[in-house]
Amino acid sequence: MSKSKKDNNTEQQILNAARQVFLEKGLAGARMQDIADKAEINKAMLHYYFKNKDLLFETIFKETAGKLFPHFDKLMDSDLNFFDKIRSIVSSYIEMVSQNPYLPLFVISEMNKNPEIGLKNFFEKQRPGFVKKFKEAIEESINSGLILSINPLHLIINMFSMCAFPFMAKPMLKIITGIEEEQFNILMEQRKVLVAEFIINSIKK
Repeated sequence: MSKSKKDNNTEQQILNAARQVFLEKGLAGARMQDIADKAEINKAMLHYYFKNKDLLFETIFKETAGKLFPHFDKLMDSDLNFFDKIRSIVSSYIEMVSQNPYLPLFVISEMNKNPEIGLKNFFEKQRPGFVKKFKEAIEESINSGLILSINPLHLIINMFSMCAFPFMAKPMLKIITGIEEEQFNILMEQRKVLVAEFIINSIKK
């Protein structure tokens, strides 16, 4: 096996292990040693590939979002009607966050800590595609009389905040409501439909 291929395999092994550890312990609770143990490598090798936990998590985010955002972009170019596009976006986003539940908090934390670097560049690179097309689709739907007049930015904020908030507030929600992990997961599965229909019913004429 070539050195380059071996390096790629080791890096992917680390990323797979990190996803499991982040899922089990959260970003704050995860330790680099936990990730090294899960990947079955020593800590020195882990630091060779990723110097700290935040860089590792950022890599996972970019890899995950790098698959999701192009999916959204293709979705906006598809023949689906406007409401079905909303349904598909909501379902895809909640599914992604369900598999990586600590991504929303990580993104907000990183953007607040280093607003001029890192993830900002990634989001700005992605923004012209999906968000621009979605805003145009909203405006077209308003002009055609399909939906009520609404600032497209409000609709985008409403939709994604309704998807992301339960994951960001998960510890608080579990304490307040008394639900267990299994019940929370069932609720999130239901929200793939519920959120989309709530948004659609709030804007359609």
